[in-house]
Amino acid sequence: MESITRFIGQITSVTEWIMLFLIIGGGTFLVFYSGFRPYKYFRHSLKVVAGKYDKKDDSGNVSHFQALSSVIAATVGLGNISGVAIAIYHGGPGVVFWMWVTAIVGSCIKFYSCGLAILYRDKDKNGNILGGPMYYMKLGIKKYGKPLAVFFSMAALIGVLPAFTANQLTQSVMEVINPDQYYAIGTISWKIIIGVILIIITSLVIFGGLKSIVKASTAIVPFMVLLYMLVALFILVNNLSEVIPSFKLIFSQAFNFNTAAQGGLWGLILLGVRRAVFSNESGLGNAPMYHGQSKTNEPVQEGLVAMLGPFIDTILVCTITAIIIIISGVYVEKSSNGILLTLAAFEKLLYGFGDEILMVMVISFGISTLLTYSYYGTKSLTFLTGEKTGQYYNLIYIMSIIFAAVATVDLVVGLIDLAFALMSIPNMIAVLWLSPKMNVAMNNYFKRINEKA
Repeated sequence: MESITRFIGQITSVTEWIMLFLIIGGGTFLVFYSGFRPYKYFRHSLKVVAGKYDKKDDSGNVSHFQALSSVIAATVGLGNISGVAIAIYHGGPGVVFWMWVTAIVGSCIKFYSCGLAILYRDKDKNGNILGGPMYYMKLGIKKYGKPLAVFFSMAALIGVLPAFTANQLTQSVMEVINPDQYYAIGTISWKIIIGVILIIITSLVIFGGLKSIVKASTAIVPFMVLLYMLVALFILVNNLSEVIPSFKLIFSQAFNFNTAAQGGLWGLILLGVRRAVFSNESGLGNAPMYHGQSKTNEPVQEGLVAMLGPFIDTILVCTITAIIIIISGVYVEKSSNGILLTLAAFEKLLYGFGDEILMVMVISFGISTLLTYSYYGTKSLTFLTGEKTGQYYNLIYIMSIIFAAVATVDLVVGLIDLAFALMSIPNMIAVLWLSPKMNVAMNNYFKRINEKA
């Protein structure tokens, strides 16, 4: 596993710089190209999510709220709770600042990409709506779109595997419950058992298709996000005097050349981009697969709804998690990585039993992520091979849970980072290429909205 991890790291070291250029550079271009207008319609996006502008005769399969909930089910989870811990562990508190920057830029990328997922939609032979990066690549970029779509879909088959989620779920159960103390059969055996349990739970939902996944995610996510926020805010209120110093530490170390473990300031920025992309998936192309199914004929509406994702999962959830970790000081005291670091922070700041409370939420977040990610892979394989073959992706998906349960966190993170970098390249090329089309739709929509106001 160590050899494989090193090999993956060598490839990723090249592809992630391309990702950095496309997401930060391309995203910054989109922010200015949009004239900052999408950011001005935050209140309008909330009304769209609430269903104020819904029309019964619009095309699509799910509501704005259901699409957003499904995307958040995939992003607000272990990427926020564990991913931010990994970032601070390797880069120090300053890395959080670059996660914020990426989230702000990333929200504009989501506006364009998820809007394009509505602007360019296809239909299968049964008349069902098909939306996502592979379709706006194929339909929007006539000559080069199909190769980009194929490349994206192939990378997505790996990127959306449940490797990180299953790995971190297993780690948290082994750390908090430690079942081997009750029945000693060995750590590896218990990890396999936990993996099998996750397979059973996941299978009960994902084989039911899109509607089954959406129904489960909309039931789990809002409640668990609220519970996590309440517990986290209780910790912050109990340590109120440390909150402002923690923010000062983030800003003071954001431009510290000696903060990151490797690569100086650029290494720190890259680490922040990595973890923010892992947290909110801006630029990857995952979110447009769900938002492309929304029941709307207005690309701008769906783009505005999608912008709420990075705000919720990175600006809110990741920041709260980061402040708790910084206040606890565990990132300098502990040698553990990932979810174990966050568990230690909650245990320290919540009277010694915070890790148990967090574990319940981690399991719920993790399972919701396992459910939603399967849809991304199914869509990708369906695009590559057809509907009959695409449905078999779920078999590959659930079997990979066993591998993820026993693999090292470094191997899992490295594999996902590589796949995400490869996904972002064709997706960002397509989004930048087609951005003028989205600008036309945006100008028309905002003009109509302002006239009605």
